[in-house]
Amino acid sequence: MLKGANIGLAALGEDTGAVVVGLSWSSAAGDGDADVSLLLLDGDGKVRGDADFYFYNRPAAEDGSVQLLGKVPTENGSEDRISLDLTAIPEDVARIVVAASRDGGARFGDLDDLRLTLTDGSGEPLLGFSITDATVETAFIFGELYRRNEEWKFRAVGQGYETGLAGLATDFGITVEEEDEGEGGEVGEAGVGGPGVGGTETEEAVVTVPAQRGPGAGTDPVPAPAQAPTSVPADGAVGGSVPAADGGADRAAPTTARPRGTRTAKKKVTLPKAPKKSLAENDSWKPARLFPVPSYKSDREREVRATSVLLSVMAEVPEFGRRLTAGFGAPAGRMQTFTEVSLPHGDSPKRPDGVIRAERAGKLWTALVETKTNGNPLKSEQVQTYMDIAARRGYEAVITLSNDVALEGSPLVRVKTDGRRKHKVSLWHLSWAEVAHQAQMLIRHEGVGNAAHAWLLQELLHYLQHENSGCHGFQNMGPAWVPVRDGIDAETLCQGDPRAVEVVESWERLIRQVCLRLGGELGQKALPVQRARRGTDPKSRRAELADRLCEEGKLSAEVRVDGARSILSVTADLRTGKIRTSMDVPAPDGAYPLSVAKRLLRFLEEAPADLHVETLLDGRNGPRGTLERLRPEPGDLLPGDGAEITGFRLSLFKGMGSGRGSAETGFIRSVDQAVDRFYGSVVAHLGQFEQRRPGRTRQTAEPSRTG
Repeated sequence: MLKGANIGLAALGEDTGAVVVGLSWSSAAGDGDADVSLLLLDGDGKVRGDADFYFYNRPAAEDGSVQLLGKVPTENGSEDRISLDLTAIPEDVARIVVAASRDGGARFGDLDDLRLTLTDGSGEPLLGFSITDATVETAFIFGELYRRNEEWKFRAVGQGYETGLAGLATDFGITVEEEDEGEGGEVGEAGVGGPGVGGTETEEAVVTVPAQRGPGAGTDPVPAPAQAPTSVPADGAVGGSVPAADGGADRAAPTTARPRGTRTAKKKVTLPKAPKKSLAENDSWKPARLFPVPSYKSDREREVRATSVLLSVMAEVPEFGRRLTAGFGAPAGRMQTFTEVSLPHGDSPKRPDGVIRAERAGKLWTALVETKTNGNPLKSEQVQTYMDIAARRGYEAVITLSNDVALEGSPLVRVKTDGRRKHKVSLWHLSWAEVAHQAQMLIRHEGVGNAAHAWLLQELLHYLQHENSGCHGFQNMGPAWVPVRDGIDAETLCQGDPRAVEVVESWERLIRQVCLRLGGELGQKALPVQRARRGTDPKSRRAELADRLCEEGKLSAEVRVDGARSILSVTADLRTGKIRTSMDVPAPDGAYPLSVAKRLLRFLEEAPADLHVETLLDGRNGPRGTLERLRPEPGDLLPGDGAEITGFRLSLFKGMGSGRGSAETGFIRSVDQAVDRFYGSVVAHLGQFEQRRPGRTRQTAEPSRTG
């Protein structure tokens, strides 16, 4: 679509009652990111109250009509998706504005491939809109959905703001209040408290917008907007850079009025990390479990039990069921789940492992479920059969669950679709690691509706993590791992070897799973950073990485935690048998170099003695050493020629497991342990060092290096 154009959704497809909006972007440096937000507006172009403003700390409506699904990696960047059940949007909502903003003064002009896509409930693309004129803007309205004569239409807006999320929100009637420095209160259920504050209530619903966020970070105050939005039309309209082509109503002028109406946030329940004191007589007693995990005799028994346990909790805990199915086009309504359903197919009936049905406003959505546990692979012919059954019966989706992790451009199973059929069936995949991640996010960080639901999720999580459940996520680097490892060691592995590509794909699956586990612990999204030339397809990118593996003998990846300043790097050197976890930390501006070095070592007081610290200079590396050696002599980190220090590289090294599995001696276990150790013992102590920026300027004469 062109900027300013509009179109009715009914003209694009039949299944437009529920749609998914995707906002995507890429960055050549791999560090570009933005946060999506969504506003529901009345006929006057204003929010009806604070509950109409959705962003990273208020991701979903209580009725499920709006759900921010979060980021997923793409070929060259990431995509943030929003699920909208248009049939459930209140009748007094006239417009839905879809926007995004950047933190810390970052501009949209630094990102590439800014694009909005709209898909229907089955995942079929309906439209796309690219923004090509972004420059200094820190917030953008990508597009809007609006009602016209009982029909929903879409308009491509592409309007930018230099005043960030605060300026955008103010234009639509959101009051932006400044937070006192050091409070660290991100916007929670009603603008007070973060998502990890379980069991708290807020009395007044006033939205505050933090300037930046991150694990353990404080929140800087946000001043009231001082500039008008960029690309505003001459008539002063707000909310679109061009007037409506179909007679849209004039928009109201910007105002900083307080949202009309306030509300009290409902109490959210999370479970404390510290377990309650046991009343058992001795440690050998085991607590009773809702979902016990006996020693199964067959994989079939594991699959049946795991499917029944998961589906029953999905139906009983609405927040959890919606979280797992919203991205697949399911409506946010009443959900029922079934197991071992017999469905006719040819001469003999077929029995999928489960069926999920969700109903809202008379609309029924159905998905067949095929489950694998204990590392067993999905079978293409079996999934193909369920796709055919779903197409004949008018079901919307087939969902597969297994320990494997899906990668973009690399399908787990290959199926054929009959293009002559009017009804289309979507094929989706979930890893057991993703299921556990979503349960952990709800019970540890975001909260659920009541204590019973939190307990159910806790029991589910305990079941999934039990060694006998078979639901442990990605656990095998594949048959190519040992030949590639040995070939690199003997220097006999040649570029173009297809086994190297298999290892690269397994490495990407492992890193995706590391991100899920890390994000679940921190309560923040963690995503792999993809550094690739624009337009590079996944297959070509993995072939290039495989050739680099053959040449250098290293597997490398980068992980960005949502809101964090620095990127975590993980490198597995198959020649030396070591795993390196590292992070580059920028040096604070305007401080004496020796003061910066001392301050860094003070924050790393509890870090391991074998942590390597390397000084980064402009265009080159500087002095380096272990914490054990540097603690008594911080001046050893300063360059002898007085060159400007730009930052520090912190690294830990660990021996690499040789096996292809996740046993104690396995490669997967060693990567997990390396990331856990680095984040827990190093990164967790760096938050204040990264945030603080001393205001004084550096003097010409510095203190002596021994001071």
